[in-house]
Amino acid sequence: MAVLIASFYFFYFALIGVHVIFVPKILSMVGYVPSDIGLILASAPLVRFAIPFLFLKGFQLDQKTFFSALALMTLGAIGFYPALDFFWPLLLVNILFGIGIALILPFIEVIALEHIGKERYGKIRLFGSFGFIAIALILVKYLSTPHIGIVFLIAMASMTLFFGAWIGQKEHHSRHHDCNALEDECGFSIRNHIPLWIGFFMMQVSFGPFYNFFTIYATDHGVSLDTTVWLWSFGVIAEIIMFYYQGKLLKNNLHALLWITAAVTSLRWILVALFPSSLFVLFASQSLHAFSFALFHTAAISVLFSLYKARRLAQQFFFGISYGLGGFIGAIGAGFVYQYAPSTLFIAGSIAAAGATIAFVLNNRVNHPHV
Repeated sequence: MAVLIASFYFFYFALIGVHVIFVPKILSMVGYVPSDIGLILASAPLVRFAIPFLFLKGFQLDQKTFFSALALMTLGAIGFYPALDFFWPLLLVNILFGIGIALILPFIEVIALEHIGKERYGKIRLFGSFGFIAIALILVKYLSTPHIGIVFLIAMASMTLFFGAWIGQKEHHSRHHDCNALEDECGFSIRNHIPLWIGFFMMQVSFGPFYNFFTIYATDHGVSLDTTVWLWSFGVIAEIIMFYYQGKLLKNNLHALLWITAAVTSLRWILVALFPSSLFVLFASQSLHAFSFALFHTAAISVLFSLYKARRLAQQFFFGISYGLGGFIGAIGAGFVYQYAPSTLFIAGSIAAAGATIAFVLNNRVNHPHV
């Protein structure tokens, strides 16, 4: 199972790499303005936010739902090709794509934590980072026209479909039964940990400028596209190293790790804001991706895995509130900020990360009052 999960992570995050690194640039090449790019890219995160609430009404993230999500993701990726030049059709296929990716990863993450454990999770998850960096280094050499990028998007979606379906089929025959949120003993409630969920939301808002506009931002400040891809890749290398060695850190106070990584993220965005043309500073800021993504992500899903019995639902809400609502607000906000006040783009991101830091500090005091 570990090999299958590693393979899934490789192609899933290669797919995310195409969507995050290159789709904004592709849309810019086609002729979309920053506010339009922000609106299109914000549609998928908004769907991520809405979907988890359906599961409070009795829906289950089971094998059937998972396979349906794989199909929607693939159809959405394919739809990018004919819809690329048309705003509303493109918005629609991005929503379909968003529904698919919103359901796929929480299903796999729970399987990974159950089969591998949080200490070894990073050594499997790092294959996703390899996929992300590999697609970045390959596609930058071939992105001569927008449609070439979309072909890569479709190819990575197809491979994600293949390995996801393989895992889903094997898991169907395994022992797994996830706690249903409608069952009294599950006791799933966001209200019991409000600062924690606010922190998740604010943390992802802070990534809005980075995920949606870093490629455009860097090239607008004189950094070549090739060098920008190496900046992305360097961040992923730092992420891979952290994933591999983070096991010992995760034996400590996970709640404290959340506010520490959020504070590091606030510093990271300030560096990008103050030194947008300095390759030394930009590479230094990308090295902090080890903390602001890798360590933060594993700490976050591990905290939820221990807090809630309805584990798939907890992961759904994590991706929904952070990558969903937070990603939506971050994308929309980044689009308008970059169009009307571009110099403040990453300052806004730093302020959001500082807000996440405060929320996680409050959460840490509630859960560990003597720490």
